[in-house]
Amino acid sequence: MAINVTCPGCLKRFQVADQHAGKKGPCPNCKKIIEIPKAEDAVVIHAPTHGPKDAQGREVLKTFKRRDAVFDPLVATGVGVVVLLTLLAAFLLRGSDPANDWPVLAGGSILLGPLLAWAGYAFLRDSELEPYTGVALWLRATATGLVFALCWFLYFYLADQLGVSEWRVEGLEMWQAGVAAAIAIGIGTFASVVALDLEPMMAFLNCGFYFVVTVLLRWIMQLPPLPGLMTDA
Repeated sequence: MAINVTCPGCLKRFQVADQHAGKKGPCPNCKKIIEIPKAEDAVVIHAPTHGPKDAQGREVLKTFKRRDAVFDPLVATGVGVVVLLTLLAAFLLRGSDPANDWPVLAGGSILLGPLLAWAGYAFLRDSELEPYTGVALWLRATATGLVFALCWFLYFYLADQLGVSEWRVEGLEMWQAGVAAAIAIGIGTFASVVALDLEPMMAFLNCGFYFVVTVLLRWIMQLPPLPGLMTDA
């Protein structure tokens, strides 16, 4: 049986008779002295003796189809129901005592955060990456959603710093509301990138989806889209 040899100097490949195993000699190409490997040191790669076959009995490569369990229609329906119920509560409470605004707005923003983060991830995630599923997904979606909710509190904090002391009554200038909103959305986008491994643009859309729904919540309650952003009557 011939022994396959590769010269370490010129990388020339050639074969020698098995009786030369373990001996030294010059490479036929570059003349460098090399050692012929022993027969027992040779690595033999055996073809599989059996495997998956097609209808004609020919062996074929078996592929594995990854099951994408991220989008669950049942859970998606639950998310939709919660969103609709929250908006319905806002509709029923609109025009009532302003003291009722805070429980609905704060509770709605916190409740909707994880649900909308999960819903956005199901559509915006990178299909080339292994998706988060089960408990890992919900933990990450919950963390992202809570950051989304905290962004509203950050908006109020920034408005306090940028606006006048009575800005809730007198309102904010457009640039003040814009700066506060941009910083809040930027932090929410960053949270989507870190927790859900979304690409920056997809993370921005995920965060934007949440803020669109919560702004809609404010609009239904007959409040300005952004706190302090006054509109002409």
